[in-house]
Amino acid sequence: MRTEDAFDPRRTLLLELFRAGLARVHGRHCVAAALAGAAPPAPVWVAAVGKAAAAMALGAYDALGTAIERALLIMRESEDLSAFPAAVAPEVWLGSHPVPDARSLAAGERLLAWVDALPEEVLPLFLVSGGASSLVEVPVEGATLEDLAALTRLSFATGMPIGELNARRAALSQIKGGRLAARLGGRPARALFVSDVPNDDPRVIGSGLMGPAAGGDGVERQVVASVDHAVAAVAARARQLGLTVHAAHERFADSAERLAARFAHELHLGDARLRVWGGESTVQLPPQPGRGGRNQHLALAAARLIAGRNELLLLAAGTDGSDGTTEDAGALVDADTCGRIALAQLDPDDALARADSAAALAASGDLLHTGPTGTNVGDLVIGLKLSAAEAAVLADRRDAPGRRML
Repeated sequence: MRTEDAFDPRRTLLLELFRAGLARVHGRHCVAAALAGAAPPAPVWVAAVGKAAAAMALGAYDALGTAIERALLIMRESEDLSAFPAAVAPEVWLGSHPVPDARSLAAGERLLAWVDALPEEVLPLFLVSGGASSLVEVPVEGATLEDLAALTRLSFATGMPIGELNARRAALSQIKGGRLAARLGGRPARALFVSDVPNDDPRVIGSGLMGPAAGGDGVERQVVASVDHAVAAVAARARQLGLTVHAAHERFADSAERLAARFAHELHLGDARLRVWGGESTVQLPPQPGRGGRNQHLALAAARLIAGRNELLLLAAGTDGSDGTTEDAGALVDADTCGRIALAQLDPDDALARADSAAALAASGDLLHTGPTGTNVGDLVIGLKLSAAEAAVLADRRDAPGRRML
């Protein structure tokens, strides 16, 4: 973000609200809450797979402590694991995201071996979050790594919805679509999910990595975090700060540019000062796309529509801290974003046509970088309709008793 952000309380406010949404769906907190209260009936082995694997596994340790005998983590990149108990260092495997590679296949073989080695007296606990589809895989006979990678690249080029993509991935997999659960042979197990898919269906999360087996199984399943929780947390915090709020009840799922037009329209014409939406957009890529993800594309498209409207700002970001193949979560745009891009001798329309939103938003200083967030529940879009003067007044009275809503 730009250094000037420190002098605009509205941008600071939007970042605070985004962090409130992330905190509500953090994997550590949500898993610990789900497991709290009852001692496990047996020793526990934990397998955590996905972008929130480390955070979710830490939540399990917070709740179950020494009952956990082993932990297997399959995640996107190395993370600081110093918070884990020194006596039980987790076994870590790295996979690739968003396109699977040889590491993903090695992690898949390790997961199968881990399941097959489960002692009879152990309770398996599976912790699954978004990204698992790509991070871990064992292809069916006749399918290749290139088949898996080609499917992912096709989804980028066509804007394929996540539900369809994960269903097609499961058809190529020995462990997705309920097959890993079937391998447990009906033994009792538990699976907790941080969901990044429509309807929070375990048959779709991680392409059904721990979805129900076709003939039934002994797995108890629970979704512990979703984008609806994040939306509610943003709305609650905004109301605490004195803003009138509209939180969308339905998740969005459409092209990024159509959604940008819808969100900008609703923000401009609506009465609420703060609007928040959750879901996942799509972008159909040109033959040789530039850099940027769906949230950056949406934000840049919205920036064109709010140009010159000084009271409007919009944040669009992935809750996992990444967007497409970039390490930026998304962007926070305002009425002057397009002007700053023009000063850098770039054209927002051209950037959108070439799917090169990252270059334009880097030039305007509007990219949002969070690093790993410990969760992955899809995307958040937060719109603010507030003048700088009103924001200053709001900041002055935030802690005052009897605060009126703006």
